[in-house]
Amino acid sequence: MIESRTQISVRYAETDMMGIVYHGNYLPWFEVGRTTLLKECGLPYRELEAQGYHLPVIELGVKYLRPALYDDTVTIITRLKERPTLRVHLDYEVRRSDELLVTGFTTHAFINKAGEPVRPPAYLAERMKELFAK
Repeated sequence: MIESRTQISVRYAETDMMGIVYHGNYLPWFEVGRTTLLKECGLPYRELEAQGYHLPVIELGVKYLRPALYDDTVTIITRLKERPTLRVHLDYEVRRSDELLVTGFTTHAFINKAGEPVRPPAYLAERMKELFAK
C-alpha cells in the first residue's frame, strides 16, 4: 500500500453561508491528494500528460460524516492499496486532526490523447512494481 498526506486550510470561498465546506469542494481536495501521491512516487501527472497519457475519473464515491469548517486545517489521506493495471483505484480520508470527516474513492482509466483506453506506460508499471515490493 502507498499512502500520502496533504494538509489544506479551508478557504472562505470553499464554504457556504454557514461556514461549512460545500460538498462538491471535497472532489478537488481528492485531486490534490492523488496528484501529490503520484508526485511523491516520482510519477508527476504533468509528466504522464506530456507523454500522451490521461487518467480520467470513471467512478467515484463520497461519504460525508462530519463537516469541515472555514479556517479548519484538514489532512487529505490518499491510499493506493493495489498496484494499478489498466485502472487506478484510490481511497481517500479527510480528517481534522484525528476526527474523520469524509471518506471517498476514485477510479481512473489510462487513455491516450484520442481518448482510447491504453495500458499504463512501462516506467509507471515498473515504478509501481518497485513500490509495492517494499
